[in-house]
Amino acid sequence: MYASLLGLLNRTTKCKDTYSLVCFYKSLVRPHLEFCLPVWSSHYATDKVLIEKVQRRFTRMISHLRKFSYEERLRHLKLWTLEDRRIRADLIAVYKIIYDLSIVSMATFFELDSDSRT
Repeated sequence: MYASLLGLLNRTTKCKDTYSLVCFYKSLVRPHLEFCLPVWSSHYATDKVLIEKVQRRFTRMISHLRKFSYEERLRHLKLWTLEDRRIRADLIAVYKIIYDLSIVSMATFFELDSDSRT
């Protein structure tokens, strides 16, 4: 499904400059890839590879970047890997739970250690 979103993006955009494509990707495709990320955060490596493959395909859509590696294309486009974004979303969710900024109770996920040693 997500690859079809990329195909639709590729077929329907006339202006294919880097800035426009990145804006379209960030607003139309990536939200689908990251929907409810802190909740489901894929534990299967195969799922992670499939999701990352969509972003790889997007970076190859930009013709002048095709000769570079995936990491170099991301650096040029100022994008993070989706794995890095998942880790960041997890950290933000934990922060919100610890500081009571979420409706989820801290006791649900964490047990505080009563031992005073570090």
